[in-house]
Amino acid sequence: MATPVRVRRQLPFSPWLFAAPGLLITGAFVLYPFVSTLVNSFTDRRTLLPGHFVGLANFRELLHDDMFWTGLRNSTLYIAGVVPALVVLPLLLALLVQKNIPGITFFRSAFYTPVVASIVVVGLIWVWLLDERGLVNSLLETIGIGRVGFLSDQWLLLLSAMAVTVWKGLGYYMIIYLAALANVPRELHEAAAVDGAGPVRRFFSVTVPAVRSTMVLVAALSSVAAFKVFSEVYLMAGPDGGPAGEDTTLVMLVQRTGTGLTGRVGYASALSVVVFAVTVALMLLVLRADRGEEP
Repeated sequence: MATPVRVRRQLPFSPWLFAAPGLLITGAFVLYPFVSTLVNSFTDRRTLLPGHFVGLANFRELLHDDMFWTGLRNSTLYIAGVVPALVVLPLLLALLVQKNIPGITFFRSAFYTPVVASIVVVGLIWVWLLDERGLVNSLLETIGIGRVGFLSDQWLLLLSAMAVTVWKGLGYYMIIYLAALANVPRELHEAAAVDGAGPVRRFFSVTVPAVRSTMVLVAALSSVAAFKVFSEVYLMAGPDGGPAGEDTTLVMLVQRTGTGLTGRVGYASALSVVVFAVTVALMLLVLRADRGEEP
């Protein structure tokens, strides 16, 4: 006769015990800072002063703040310059390293290395390369072009920071595309080849439609990351945001305004709320565009 199995009754709060650590971490490091920032945006709080409720005064002030519009312009230009490159170039790179040929693992690792490198190290390397006395300018002077102010000209500095962002993000988005390309049926390419389609035609008629949802994901992720850019521009332009602060981004403005013993925490919180609202709007626009293209 089989021994009866004793079933222990599960307590109703047992699942919450397993979820509690994650919920506590999320609440302490995500939910609480978000609510605190939202509350502070309606106050005149400073670093060492609690502040008082001022309503929408901070938001009205930023509408008349020239540095806010400069930061918004630069962050928007950053999206326009970085996102198309990070949508297209990693896809081409993934197609290049997708084939299993001898030595391809080395190139995959080489392309991914900038992703795992510290952004501070990457930024300093590019600063040394693009400096007035750096390697790039030395080469340009050798061939007779002359030195170029990559880090002193307003627009060249912003373009240089964009190049660093693209260079560092290529490997990350390449991995995402490799996962998507692995799910594309080989029969589709074979059928297109039988119909006489060449490599370029197969790319636009087979590959692009098959990975379109992944391209939308990459566009959304890179748009949010580009709009919230900080480290690249900060390292290359300095804490002042380049010449006369003309290369300041919104996140740099938040950091500059809200830190220090006299930091305007309330005003910086209002800027942070604007950054959050714009990033959410970007995500919704990308998702809406993707949904609108569905048949």
